[in-house]
Amino acid sequence: MEQLGREYARLCAASGAAPQEAVLRRLRGPGGGRLDLAAQSLSLPTCSALGRLLPGAAPLAALGLGDCGLSEEGVRLLLNGLCTNTTVKSLDLKGNNLRTTGAEALGKLLRQNKSIRSLTLEWNSLGMWEEGFSFFCQGLRANNFLQHLDLRNNQINHQGAGELAMALTQNTSLQELDLRWNNIGLLGGRALLNCLHSNKTLKRLELAGNNVPGDILKAVEQALDHNQDREAILSEAQNQVNILSKEVLSLKDEKNKQFMDFVDTVDKQKEERARSEKMSAARVSQLQEALDEQYSIMNSLKTKLQMTEAALALSEQKVHTLGELLSAMKQEQNSVAESHFRELQQQKQEGADRESKLLHDLSAASEKNLLLRNQVDELERKCKVQQDQLFQVKQDLTNTTAELKLRAVEAEERLEMEKRRFKQSLEDMESLRVKEVDRVAQQIEASERSMHDRIQRLEAIRISLDEELSQVKAAALAERGRAEEELIKVRSQARLEEQQRLEHLEEKLRLMTESRDEAQNCCLKQKEMVAEAQAKAKQLSLYADGLKRRLEELQQ
Repeated sequence: MEQLGREYARLCAASGAAPQEAVLRRLRGPGGGRLDLAAQSLSLPTCSALGRLLPGAAPLAALGLGDCGLSEEGVRLLLNGLCTNTTVKSLDLKGNNLRTTGAEALGKLLRQNKSIRSLTLEWNSLGMWEEGFSFFCQGLRANNFLQHLDLRNNQINHQGAGELAMALTQNTSLQELDLRWNNIGLLGGRALLNCLHSNKTLKRLELAGNNVPGDILKAVEQALDHNQDREAILSEAQNQVNILSKEVLSLKDEKNKQFMDFVDTVDKQKEERARSEKMSAARVSQLQEALDEQYSIMNSLKTKLQMTEAALALSEQKVHTLGELLSAMKQEQNSVAESHFRELQQQKQEGADRESKLLHDLSAASEKNLLLRNQVDELERKCKVQQDQLFQVKQDLTNTTAELKLRAVEAEERLEMEKRRFKQSLEDMESLRVKEVDRVAQQIEASERSMHDRIQRLEAIRISLDEELSQVKAAALAERGRAEEELIKVRSQARLEEQQRLEHLEEKLRLMTESRDEAQNCCLKQKEMVAEAQAKAKQLSLYADGLKRRLEELQQ
């Protein structure tokens, strides 16, 4: 604010006029973003200096110029400076007797300024000259930033109200308009009521003290209530759309994260499978080396066998026992092979079950995306269990190989043919195991490809659902517009039906009144007939008494 005071003094000195002390104190004082010059008599040089100062007055957010007795030229200079200002949000010009030039300057300000949200013009004379007020209304029509406008006590007649109503039909930002204590009258009230059918942003309209009939005031209140309800519905719908978009984005991020985790898990499984294949290859090489050692041992055994041919007859019983032992080993080998085969079958069944479970989990992924992480953890645990089982099988294989080595050392005189069969059986088992491992790997790769394809299909479904959501939103907005039009039609039809019903009720009331009058006349006639009957009854009773007396006299 101190900078504004120095600039004001410099501009006044440049124009050859002395700066006003009251204005200088207000500019230099701590205003908190507000410059209040109310009730200060501003001279024309001061207005010119402020007009040149306002376009760059960055700290100012509110400007108070009420009851300053501004001249037409001073108002023009100030408002021309405000046309390019981008910081002032509130402007107070009440009590300055603004007329034609002021109205034209205000119209220009409203057309060019994009920052003012509140404009107070109370106690002026904008409505006295129709041409100037027309310029003001044109500026209001072109403005889409002003939210609050105070036009109290501006001598606005019904023609000015018509111009103002035409401006409001195209204005989409004004929310509050105060027109109290003017001369709007019946025609102006109707014009403002008609403009509310197309203006959906105005929430508050004050028309007290304008000789506007009560029914028009009630209709205006209903239209404003309708605008407020519409604004509340739109804000709620916008909030719901924002919430849904945030949820969609969060779900998309979570799905991408889950997919990346799943891809990482698959990569880890591939690495572990490659590592296990390397380990199995190393183990096979070790077994090959052991088998070569066995070959060397067998060559030595051949030499020993040639040396012990002379003692073969003596060792027939031993050979017999060794044959029995060999048959037992064959049975044991067959049992081991069967057990390995059963384990492989069991692994195959578990792989098929796991594949079916994965397919089922993928089919349920569209409904329960949050369970995907737990399913991936379950798959990892099962993969670890399978790896442990494979490691256990390898351990059992090494144990059986060591046991066979021990038995081969103990049975030094086994036949070469049996050893060849044993070697062939081992090679067949190894080939079967390698084939089974390859088949399981191919099945896992196929399941991974199918999972990737399903994830892509789910992504396409999500995109289509987003498009359907946008279409449904557009349809909902169109349906809301149609519903509003139907509501207006239904209201008008209800008014007509109510008027017809009132006329019908009045006709019924008239008929009932006539029937009541006829019933009253009938009652009066019946009462007269009853009175006559009672008189005749009295006469007959007197006549009967006379007859009784004559009868008694005759009897005597």
